[in-house]
Amino acid sequence: MKEIKIDPITRLEGHGKIHIFLNEEGDVANAYLQIPELRGFERFCVGRKAEDLPLITPRICGVCPVAHHMASTKALDAAFHVDPPLAAKKLRELMYSGYYVYDHTLHFYFLGAPDFVVGPDAPTAERNILGVINKVGLDIAKEVIKHRAYGQKITAMIGGKATHPVCGLPGGMSKPITEEERAEIEKMAESSVKFAQFSLQVFNDVVLKNKKYVDLILSDAYKLRTYYMGTVDENNKVNFYDGKVRVVDPEGKEFAKWSPADYLNNVAEHVEEWTYVKLPYLKKIGWKGLVDGADSGVYRVAPLARLNAADGMATPLAQEEYKRMYETLGGKPVHATLATHWARLIELLYAAERCLELSRDKDVTSTELRNNPRQPGEGVGIVEAPRGTLIHHYVLDEEGLAKKVNLIVATVNNAPAICMSIRDAAKGLIKGGVVNDGLLNMVEMAFRAYDPCFGCATHYAVGQMPMEINIYDHNKKLQKTIKR
Repeated sequence: MKEIKIDPITRLEGHGKIHIFLNEEGDVANAYLQIPELRGFERFCVGRKAEDLPLITPRICGVCPVAHHMASTKALDAAFHVDPPLAAKKLRELMYSGYYVYDHTLHFYFLGAPDFVVGPDAPTAERNILGVINKVGLDIAKEVIKHRAYGQKITAMIGGKATHPVCGLPGGMSKPITEEERAEIEKMAESSVKFAQFSLQVFNDVVLKNKKYVDLILSDAYKLRTYYMGTVDENNKVNFYDGKVRVVDPEGKEFAKWSPADYLNNVAEHVEEWTYVKLPYLKKIGWKGLVDGADSGVYRVAPLARLNAADGMATPLAQEEYKRMYETLGGKPVHATLATHWARLIELLYAAERCLELSRDKDVTSTELRNNPRQPGEGVGIVEAPRGTLIHHYVLDEEGLAKKVNLIVATVNNAPAICMSIRDAAKGLIKGGVVNDGLLNMVEMAFRAYDPCFGCATHYAVGQMPMEINIYDHNKKLQKTIKR
Protein backbone atom coordinates (compact mmCIF):
# COMPACT_ATOMS: atom_id res chain seq x y z
CA MET A 1 0.00 0.00 0.00
CA LYS A 2 1.42 3.37 -1.04
CA GLU A 3 1.47 6.23 1.46
CA ILE A 4 1.37 9.91 0.58
CA LYS A 5 2.19 12.56 3.19
CA ILE A 6 1.27 16.23 3.23
CA ASP A 7 3.56 17.46 5.97
CA PRO A 8 3.13 20.17 7.03
CA ILE A 9 -0.32 21.20 5.91
CA THR A 10 -0.49 24.88 5.02
CA ARG A 11 -2.45 28.07 5.52
CA LEU A 12 -3.94 27.33 8.93
CA GLU A 13 -3.30 28.26 12.55
CA GLY A 14 -1.17 25.58 14.19
CA HIS A 15 0.46 22.45 12.78
CA GLY A 16 -0.75 19.22 11.26
CA LYS A 17 -0.09 16.57 8.64
CA ILE A 18 -2.19 14.37 6.37
CA HIS A 19 -1.45 10.71 5.62
CA ILE A 20 -3.16 9.31 2.51
CA PHE A 21 -3.05 5.56 1.83
CA LEU A 22 -3.58 4.22 -1.71
CA ASN A 23 -4.68 0.67 -2.53
CA GLU A 24 -3.24 -1.51 -5.27
CA GLU A 25 -5.39 0.22 -7.90
CA GLY A 26 -4.02 3.62 -6.87
CA ASP A 27 -7.29 4.78 -5.33
CA VAL A 28 -7.56 6.16 -1.79
CA ALA A 29 -8.18 3.50 0.85
CA ASN A 30 -8.16 5.97 3.72
CA ALA A 31 -6.74 9.30 4.84
CA TYR A 32 -5.91 10.64 8.29
CA LEU A 33 -5.37 14.10 9.71
CA GLN A 34 -2.80 13.99 12.50
CA ILE A 35 -2.20 16.82 14.96
CA PRO A 36 1.26 16.44 16.54
CA GLU A 37 1.26 19.45 18.88
CA LEU A 38 -0.36 19.98 22.23
CA ARG A 39 -0.98 22.70 24.81
CA GLY A 40 -1.72 22.29 28.51
CA PHE A 41 -3.94 25.22 29.33
CA GLU A 42 -6.65 23.35 31.19
CA ARG A 43 -4.13 21.78 33.53
CA PHE A 44 -2.11 24.85 34.40
CA CYS A 45 -5.19 27.00 34.90
CA VAL A 46 -5.99 24.87 37.95
CA GLY A 47 -5.08 26.67 41.17
CA ARG A 48 -5.09 30.11 39.56
CA LYS A 49 -7.22 33.04 40.68
CA ALA A 50 -10.48 33.12 38.76
CA GLU A 51 -9.89 36.70 37.62
CA ASP A 52 -6.67 35.58 35.92
CA LEU A 53 -8.38 33.06 33.65
CA PRO A 54 -9.59 35.64 31.07
CA LEU A 55 -5.94 36.75 30.82
CA ILE A 56 -4.40 33.27 30.71
CA THR A 57 -6.68 31.42 28.31
CA PRO A 58 -6.33 33.94 25.41
CA ARG A 59 -2.65 32.95 25.33
CA ILE A 60 -3.73 29.63 23.85
CA CYS A 61 -3.65 31.37 20.49
CA GLY A 62 -2.85 34.74 19.00
CA VAL A 63 -5.63 34.31 16.43
CA CYS A 64 -8.57 33.54 18.75
CA PRO A 65 -7.70 35.57 21.89
CA VAL A 66 -10.81 37.75 21.93
CA ALA A 67 -13.06 34.71 21.72
CA HIS A 68 -11.27 33.02 24.63
CA HIS A 69 -11.32 36.24 26.64
CA MET A 70 -15.08 36.63 26.18
CA ALA A 71 -15.93 32.95 26.81
CA SER A 72 -13.77 33.03 29.93
CA THR A 73 -15.33 36.26 31.19
CA LYS A 74 -18.83 34.89 30.62
CA ALA A 75 -17.91 31.69 32.48
CA LEU A 76 -16.87 33.88 35.44
CA ASP A 77 -20.16 35.79 35.25
CA ALA A 78 -21.91 32.46 35.74
CA ALA A 79 -19.46 31.16 38.35
CA PHE A 80 -19.83 34.32 40.47
CA HIS A 81 -23.63 34.37 39.96
CA VAL A 82 -23.65 37.90 38.56
CA ASP A 83 -25.39 39.37 35.52
CA PRO A 84 -23.49 42.29 33.93
CA PRO A 85 -25.32 45.59 33.28
CA LEU A 86 -26.88 45.92 29.82
CA ALA A 87 -24.32 48.57 28.88
CA ALA A 88 -21.48 46.16 29.66
CA LYS A 89 -23.04 43.47 27.49
CA LYS A 90 -23.40 45.90 24.59
CA LEU A 91 -19.81 47.10 24.97
CA ARG A 92 -18.57 43.50 25.00
CA GLU A 93 -20.53 42.70 21.86
CA LEU A 94 -19.28 45.85 20.17
CA MET A 95 -15.69 44.78 20.75
CA TYR A 96 -16.53 41.24 19.68
CA SER A 97 -18.04 42.46 16.42
CA GLY A 98 -14.86 44.41 15.67
CA TYR A 99 -12.86 41.27 16.35
CA TYR A 100 -14.96 39.35 13.81
CA VAL A 101 -14.26 42.00 11.18
CA TYR A 102 -10.52 41.51 11.38
CA ASP A 103 -10.61 37.73 11.86
CA HIS A 104 -12.93 36.89 8.95
CA THR A 105 -11.02 39.33 6.75
CA LEU A 106 -7.79 37.53 7.63
CA HIS A 107 -9.08 34.10 6.70
CA PHE A 108 -10.81 34.99 3.46
CA TYR A 109 -8.06 37.06 1.89
CA PHE A 110 -4.93 35.52 3.40
CA LEU A 111 -5.82 31.83 3.85
CA GLY A 112 -8.85 30.97 1.73
CA ALA A 113 -8.73 33.31 -1.27
CA PRO A 114 -5.49 31.94 -2.80
CA ASP A 115 -7.38 28.76 -3.70
CA PHE A 116 -9.97 30.69 -5.69
CA VAL A 117 -8.44 34.01 -6.72
CA VAL A 118 -5.08 32.48 -7.71
CA GLY A 119 -6.45 28.98 -8.41
CA PRO A 120 -6.34 25.61 -6.62
CA ASP A 121 -3.78 24.17 -9.04
CA ALA A 122 -1.64 27.30 -9.45
CA PRO A 123 2.08 26.97 -8.64
CA THR A 124 2.71 26.63 -4.91
CA ALA A 125 4.78 29.81 -4.77
CA GLU A 126 1.81 31.83 -6.02
CA ARG A 127 -0.89 30.38 -3.71
CA ASN A 128 -0.53 32.99 -0.98
CA ILE A 129 -1.49 36.56 -0.13
CA LEU A 130 1.15 37.91 -2.52
CA GLY A 131 -0.43 35.92 -5.32
CA VAL A 132 -3.83 37.34 -4.39
CA ILE A 133 -2.45 40.89 -4.42
CA ASN A 134 -0.90 40.24 -7.82
CA LYS A 135 -4.33 39.22 -9.14
CA VAL A 136 -6.54 41.86 -7.52
CA GLY A 137 -4.14 44.81 -7.41
CA LEU A 138 -2.57 46.99 -4.74
CA ASP A 139 -5.60 49.24 -4.25
CA ILE A 140 -7.73 46.31 -3.10
CA ALA A 141 -4.86 44.99 -0.98
CA LYS A 142 -4.72 48.34 0.80
CA GLU A 143 -8.44 48.12 1.59
CA VAL A 144 -7.95 44.63 3.03
CA ILE A 145 -5.12 45.80 5.27
CA LYS A 146 -7.02 48.95 6.30
CA HIS A 147 -10.18 47.17 7.36
CA ARG A 148 -8.35 44.42 9.18
CA ALA A 149 -6.59 47.22 11.06
CA TYR A 150 -9.98 48.84 11.80
CA GLY A 151 -11.19 45.65 13.48
CA GLN A 152 -8.04 45.47 15.57
CA LYS A 153 -8.29 49.13 16.52
CA ILE A 154 -11.88 48.69 17.72
CA THR A 155 -10.76 45.74 19.82
CA ALA A 156 -7.85 47.72 21.26
CA MET A 157 -9.95 50.81 22.06
CA ILE A 158 -12.43 48.77 24.09
CA GLY A 159 -10.29 45.86 25.24
CA GLY A 160 -7.02 47.63 26.00
CA LYS A 161 -5.06 45.48 23.54
CA ALA A 162 -5.78 44.34 20.00
CA THR A 163 -4.55 40.79 20.39
CA HIS A 164 -4.93 39.89 24.07
CA PRO A 165 -7.67 42.12 25.53
CA VAL A 166 -7.77 42.79 29.28
CA CYS A 167 -11.20 44.39 29.69
CA GLY A 168 -13.46 41.55 30.82
CA LEU A 169 -14.28 41.21 34.52
CA PRO A 170 -16.79 38.96 36.29
CA GLY A 171 -19.91 41.06 36.27
CA GLY A 172 -18.91 43.57 33.62
CA MET A 173 -16.15 45.59 31.98
CA SER A 174 -13.08 47.37 33.31
CA LYS A 175 -13.55 50.76 31.62
CA PRO A 176 -15.96 52.76 29.45
CA ILE A 177 -15.28 54.37 26.10
CA THR A 178 -15.56 58.09 25.47
CA GLU A 179 -17.93 59.80 23.06
CA GLU A 180 -14.95 60.59 20.82
CA GLU A 181 -13.99 56.91 20.74
CA ARG A 182 -17.59 55.90 20.01
CA ALA A 183 -17.72 58.31 17.06
CA GLU A 184 -14.45 56.95 15.69
CA ILE A 185 -15.72 53.38 15.98
CA GLU A 186 -18.90 54.40 14.15
CA LYS A 187 -16.89 55.72 11.20
CA MET A 188 -14.77 52.56 11.05
CA ALA A 189 -17.91 50.42 11.22
CA GLU A 190 -19.54 52.35 8.36
CA SER A 191 -16.48 51.73 6.22
CA SER A 192 -16.38 48.05 7.25
CA VAL A 193 -19.96 47.52 6.07
CA LYS A 194 -18.99 48.78 2.61
CA PHE A 195 -15.85 46.63 2.66
CA ALA A 196 -17.87 43.52 3.53
CA GLN A 197 -20.26 44.22 0.67
CA PHE A 198 -17.26 44.65 -1.64
CA SER A 199 -15.82 41.32 -0.44
CA LEU A 200 -19.09 39.57 -1.23
CA GLN A 201 -18.98 41.11 -4.70
CA VAL A 202 -15.44 39.76 -5.16
CA PHE A 203 -16.69 36.30 -4.20
CA ASN A 204 -19.59 36.66 -6.62
CA ASP A 205 -17.37 37.76 -9.51
CA VAL A 206 -14.45 35.39 -8.96
CA VAL A 207 -16.16 32.26 -7.63
CA LEU A 208 -19.89 32.23 -8.34
CA LYS A 209 -19.50 33.34 -11.97
CA ASN A 210 -16.96 30.57 -12.58
CA LYS A 211 -18.82 27.32 -13.32
CA LYS A 212 -15.72 25.26 -12.56
CA TYR A 213 -15.59 26.64 -9.03
CA VAL A 214 -19.33 26.24 -8.44
CA ASP A 215 -19.17 22.63 -9.61
CA LEU A 216 -16.25 22.07 -7.25
CA ILE A 217 -18.17 23.57 -4.31
CA LEU A 218 -21.20 21.36 -5.01
CA SER A 219 -19.24 18.17 -5.79
CA ASP A 220 -19.57 15.05 -3.65
CA ALA A 221 -15.87 15.29 -2.74
CA TYR A 222 -16.68 18.28 -0.52
CA LYS A 223 -20.08 17.26 0.84
CA LEU A 224 -21.00 16.00 4.32
CA ARG A 225 -24.53 15.48 5.66
CA THR A 226 -24.11 16.25 9.35
CA TYR A 227 -25.86 17.95 12.23
CA TYR A 228 -25.13 21.69 12.64
CA MET A 229 -24.59 23.76 15.79
CA GLY A 230 -24.60 27.50 16.45
CA THR A 231 -25.70 30.14 18.96
CA VAL A 232 -28.96 31.97 18.23
CA ASP A 233 -30.92 34.82 19.79
CA GLU A 234 -34.54 34.65 20.97
CA ASN A 235 -35.69 34.80 17.32
CA ASN A 236 -33.34 31.99 16.23
CA LYS A 237 -31.15 34.49 14.39
CA VAL A 238 -27.36 34.20 14.39
CA ASN A 239 -25.65 35.81 17.39
CA PHE A 240 -21.93 35.62 18.09
CA TYR A 241 -21.90 36.86 21.68
CA ASP A 242 -24.94 35.48 23.52
CA GLY A 243 -27.99 33.23 23.29
CA LYS A 244 -28.82 29.54 23.31
CA VAL A 245 -27.00 26.84 21.38
CA ARG A 246 -29.22 25.36 18.68
CA VAL A 247 -28.61 22.10 16.82
CA VAL A 248 -30.39 21.10 13.61
CA ASP A 249 -30.34 17.71 11.92
CA PRO A 250 -29.16 16.99 8.35
CA GLU A 251 -32.62 17.91 7.09
CA GLY A 252 -32.52 21.29 8.84
CA LYS A 253 -35.03 20.42 11.59
CA GLU A 254 -34.35 21.54 15.15
CA PHE A 255 -32.81 18.66 17.11
CA ALA A 256 -31.88 20.43 20.36
CA LYS A 257 -31.63 23.87 21.93
CA TRP A 258 -29.83 24.40 25.19
CA SER A 259 -28.34 26.93 27.58
CA PRO A 260 -24.57 26.98 28.25
CA ALA A 261 -24.88 25.20 31.61
CA ASP A 262 -26.44 22.19 29.85
CA TYR A 263 -23.58 21.50 27.43
CA LEU A 264 -22.45 18.29 29.18
CA ASN A 265 -25.92 16.83 28.68
CA ASN A 266 -25.58 17.38 24.95
CA VAL A 267 -21.92 16.96 23.99
CA ALA A 268 -19.40 14.21 24.77
CA GLU A 269 -15.85 13.56 23.52
CA HIS A 270 -14.26 10.52 21.89
CA VAL A 271 -10.50 9.79 21.77
CA GLU A 272 -8.46 8.11 19.04
CA GLU A 273 -4.84 6.99 19.39
CA TRP A 274 -3.64 8.63 16.18
CA THR A 275 -4.33 12.28 17.12
CA TYR A 276 -4.13 14.57 20.14
CA VAL A 277 -7.40 16.27 19.19
CA LYS A 278 -10.53 14.91 20.88
CA LEU A 279 -13.54 14.07 18.72
CA PRO A 280 -16.83 15.47 20.11
CA TYR A 281 -20.25 14.09 19.25
CA LEU A 282 -23.90 14.58 20.16
CA LYS A 283 -24.44 12.64 23.35
CA LYS A 284 -28.08 11.71 22.62
CA ILE A 285 -27.03 9.95 19.40
CA GLY A 286 -23.65 8.54 20.44
CA TRP A 287 -20.32 7.97 18.74
CA LYS A 288 -20.78 5.89 15.58
CA GLY A 289 -17.37 6.56 14.05
CA LEU A 290 -16.31 8.92 11.28
CA VAL A 291 -19.54 8.68 9.29
CA ASP A 292 -22.15 11.27 8.39
CA GLY A 293 -25.93 11.15 8.28
CA ALA A 294 -28.75 11.38 10.81
CA ASP A 295 -27.63 8.24 12.65
CA SER A 296 -24.19 9.68 13.39
CA GLY A 297 -23.49 11.98 16.32
CA VAL A 298 -21.02 14.05 14.29
CA TYR A 299 -21.91 17.73 14.06
CA ARG A 300 -20.31 20.81 12.59
CA VAL A 301 -19.74 24.37 13.82
CA ALA A 302 -18.26 27.52 12.14
CA PRO A 303 -19.88 29.94 9.63
CA LEU A 304 -21.81 27.53 7.41
CA ALA A 305 -23.01 25.56 10.45
CA ARG A 306 -24.15 28.74 12.20
CA LEU A 307 -26.19 29.79 9.19
CA ASN A 308 -27.64 26.29 8.82
CA ALA A 309 -28.56 26.19 12.52
CA ALA A 310 -30.25 29.61 12.47
CA ASP A 311 -33.41 30.91 10.83
CA GLY A 312 -31.65 33.98 9.48
CA MET A 313 -29.38 36.94 10.20
CA ALA A 314 -30.31 39.73 12.62
CA THR A 315 -29.18 42.59 10.35
CA PRO A 316 -30.85 43.55 7.03
CA LEU A 317 -27.97 43.47 4.55
CA ALA A 318 -26.63 40.17 5.88
CA GLN A 319 -30.14 38.71 5.79
CA GLU A 320 -30.43 39.47 2.08
CA GLU A 321 -27.12 37.73 1.40
CA TYR A 322 -28.22 34.81 3.61
CA LYS A 323 -31.34 34.34 1.48
CA ARG A 324 -29.34 34.62 -1.74
CA MET A 325 -26.88 31.94 -0.67
CA TYR A 326 -29.58 29.39 0.06
CA GLU A 327 -31.53 30.26 -3.09
CA THR A 328 -28.37 29.81 -5.17
CA LEU A 329 -27.26 26.54 -3.56
CA GLY A 330 -30.61 24.80 -3.50
CA GLY A 331 -32.11 25.54 -0.09
CA LYS A 332 -31.37 24.77 3.55
CA PRO A 333 -29.34 23.21 4.89
CA VAL A 334 -26.28 23.44 2.64
CA HIS A 335 -23.94 20.47 3.10
CA ALA A 336 -21.20 21.74 0.76
CA THR A 337 -18.12 22.34 2.91
CA LEU A 338 -16.56 24.88 0.54
CA ALA A 339 -19.69 27.04 0.84
CA THR A 340 -18.29 27.94 4.27
CA HIS A 341 -16.23 30.64 2.51
CA TRP A 342 -19.44 32.30 1.31
CA ALA A 343 -21.04 31.97 4.75
CA ARG A 344 -17.95 33.56 6.29
CA LEU A 345 -18.35 36.66 4.14
CA ILE A 346 -22.04 36.90 5.05
CA GLU A 347 -20.94 36.81 8.70
CA LEU A 348 -18.35 39.51 7.96
CA LEU A 349 -21.19 41.73 6.73
CA TYR A 350 -23.32 40.88 9.77
CA ALA A 351 -20.42 41.69 12.14
CA ALA A 352 -19.84 45.05 10.44
CA GLU A 353 -23.55 45.89 10.54
CA ARG A 354 -23.83 44.86 14.17
CA CYS A 355 -20.74 46.90 14.99
CA LEU A 356 -22.38 49.92 13.36
CA GLU A 357 -25.66 49.39 15.23
CA LEU A 358 -23.93 49.10 18.60
CA SER A 359 -21.64 52.07 17.93
CA ARG A 360 -24.79 54.20 17.55
CA ASP A 361 -26.27 52.94 20.83
CA LYS A 362 -26.04 55.52 23.63
CA ASP A 363 -25.50 52.75 26.20
CA VAL A 364 -21.99 51.95 24.95
CA THR A 365 -20.60 55.13 26.53
CA SER A 366 -22.26 54.45 29.89
CA THR A 367 -20.06 54.29 32.98
CA GLU A 368 -22.43 51.80 34.66
CA LEU A 369 -20.42 48.80 33.56
CA ARG A 370 -20.17 46.37 36.47
CA ASN A 371 -22.27 44.53 39.03
CA ASN A 372 -20.59 43.02 42.08
CA PRO A 373 -19.75 39.30 42.01
CA ARG A 374 -21.13 36.99 44.70
CA GLN A 375 -19.98 33.69 46.21
CA PRO A 376 -17.86 31.73 43.69
CA GLY A 377 -19.06 28.41 42.33
CA GLU A 378 -19.40 26.78 38.91
CA GLY A 379 -19.96 28.47 35.57
CA VAL A 380 -20.05 27.87 31.83
CA GLY A 381 -19.43 30.55 29.21
CA ILE A 382 -20.16 30.11 25.50
CA VAL A 383 -19.48 32.41 22.56
CA GLU A 384 -19.30 31.82 18.84
CA ALA A 385 -15.63 32.06 17.90
CA PRO A 386 -15.08 32.71 14.19
CA ARG A 387 -14.24 29.00 13.92
CA GLY A 388 -17.39 27.90 15.77
CA THR A 389 -18.90 27.29 19.19
CA LEU A 390 -16.42 27.83 22.04
CA ILE A 391 -17.10 26.50 25.55
CA HIS A 392 -15.32 27.42 28.81
CA HIS A 393 -16.35 25.54 31.97
CA TYR A 394 -14.88 26.46 35.37
CA VAL A 395 -15.37 25.11 38.88
CA LEU A 396 -14.10 27.53 41.56
CA ASP A 397 -13.42 26.83 45.23
CA GLU A 398 -14.69 29.06 48.05
CA GLU A 399 -11.63 31.31 47.74
CA GLY A 400 -12.21 31.90 44.04
CA LEU A 401 -9.42 29.62 42.80
CA ALA A 402 -9.93 27.31 39.82
CA LYS A 403 -10.49 23.70 40.90
CA LYS A 404 -11.47 22.36 37.48
CA VAL A 405 -11.20 23.79 33.97
CA ASN A 406 -12.60 22.28 30.79
CA LEU A 407 -12.47 23.85 27.34
CA ILE A 408 -14.11 22.62 24.16
CA VAL A 409 -12.86 24.90 21.42
CA ALA A 410 -14.34 25.45 17.99
CA THR A 411 -11.84 23.36 16.05
CA VAL A 412 -12.28 20.46 18.46
CA ASN A 413 -16.03 20.55 17.77
CA ASN A 414 -15.22 20.33 14.07
CA ALA A 415 -12.45 17.72 14.39
CA PRO A 416 -14.51 14.67 13.35
CA ALA A 417 -15.94 16.52 10.34
CA ILE A 418 -12.51 17.83 9.33
CA CYS A 419 -11.12 14.28 9.37
CA MET A 420 -14.06 13.08 7.26
CA SER A 421 -13.80 16.02 4.85
CA ILE A 422 -10.11 15.32 4.19
CA ARG A 423 -10.77 11.60 3.71
CA ASP A 424 -13.69 12.15 1.33
CA ALA A 425 -11.89 14.83 -0.66
CA ALA A 426 -8.88 12.53 -1.09
CA LYS A 427 -11.14 9.66 -2.20
CA GLY A 428 -13.04 11.87 -4.62
CA LEU A 429 -10.01 13.56 -6.18
CA ILE A 430 -7.21 10.97 -6.31
CA LYS A 431 -7.84 8.16 -8.80
CA GLY A 432 -5.60 5.51 -10.35
CA GLY A 433 -2.50 6.68 -8.52
CA VAL A 434 -2.48 10.05 -10.28
CA VAL A 435 -1.23 12.55 -7.71
CA ASN A 436 0.15 16.03 -8.21
CA ASP A 437 0.63 19.20 -6.21
CA GLY A 438 -2.66 20.71 -7.38
CA LEU A 439 -4.67 17.66 -6.29
CA LEU A 440 -2.99 17.59 -2.89
CA ASN A 441 -3.79 21.27 -2.43
CA MET A 442 -7.42 20.51 -3.25
CA VAL A 443 -7.34 17.90 -0.47
CA GLU A 444 -6.06 20.61 1.86
CA MET A 445 -8.92 22.86 0.76
CA ALA A 446 -11.23 20.43 2.59
CA PHE A 447 -9.83 21.45 5.98
CA ARG A 448 -9.01 25.03 5.03
CA ALA A 449 -12.70 25.93 4.67
CA TYR A 450 -13.14 25.32 8.42
CA ASP A 451 -10.36 27.84 9.22
CA PRO A 452 -9.07 25.40 11.86
CA CYS A 453 -6.96 26.58 14.77
CA PHE A 454 -5.03 23.56 15.98
CA GLY A 455 -3.08 25.72 18.42
CA CYS A 456 -6.36 26.09 20.34
CA ALA A 457 -7.52 22.55 19.71
CA THR A 458 -4.59 20.57 21.10
CA HIS A 459 -4.79 20.89 24.84
CA TYR A 460 -4.22 17.94 27.18
CA ALA A 461 -5.90 17.75 30.57
CA VAL A 462 -4.11 15.19 32.78
CA GLY A 463 -1.45 12.50 32.78
CA GLN A 464 1.67 12.03 30.69
CA MET A 465 1.97 13.18 27.14
CA PRO A 466 2.50 10.28 24.70
CA MET A 467 5.40 11.06 22.36
CA GLU A 468 6.91 9.54 19.22
CA ILE A 469 10.22 10.71 17.74
CA ASN A 470 11.29 9.61 14.25
CA ILE A 471 15.00 9.93 13.41
CA TYR A 472 15.96 10.17 9.72
CA ASP A 473 19.35 10.12 7.99
CA HIS A 474 20.51 12.70 5.44
CA ASN A 475 18.65 10.79 2.69
CA LYS A 476 15.37 11.12 4.64
CA LYS A 477 15.37 7.38 5.40
CA LEU A 478 13.85 6.41 8.75
CA GLN A 479 16.57 5.07 11.03
CA LYS A 480 14.92 4.82 14.44
CA THR A 481 11.63 5.44 16.22
CA ILE A 482 11.51 6.27 19.94
CA LYS A 483 8.17 6.13 21.76
CA ARG A 484 7.01 7.13 25.23
